[in-house]
Amino acid sequence: MRQRKKSNSDVTQQDQHQNGHLSKFRQLFDPEASWDKDQLGDVLHWMRQLMALVCGLLWGAIPLVGGVWFMLFLALSTGIIYCYYALVLKVDEEEFGGHGALLQEGLFASMTLFLLFWTLVYSLAHF
Repeated sequence: MRQRKKSNSDVTQQDQHQNGHLSKFRQLFDPEASWDKDQLGDVLHWMRQLMALVCGLLWGAIPLVGGVWFMLFLALSTGIIYCYYALVLKVDEEEFGGHGALLQEGLFASMTLFLLFWTLVYSLAHF
């Protein structure tokens, strides 16, 4: 078999591809970055899903039971999302439909994911 040598254009394309990912990651913490409604909504949604997964695994493994812990997850999730868009990104929430629209982005899906993982890990680890 012949191995193909990488040309300068292949290396340049790979560098641009890697830099594209880095620039997108940097945009997550850049208050000067411009966001449209869909992009910000997607970022907030997936942040919530990640928090739900981590908290569900943690709550189930410890094992925590009761509605207080569910309410703590909701408060923690909402507080982190609020701090992210208000303090880190410094976006004008009125451009994106207000606080209510931003705070409920991904909320119900994350509650479902949180409850699923909490229950699943708790049931498998402690019974």
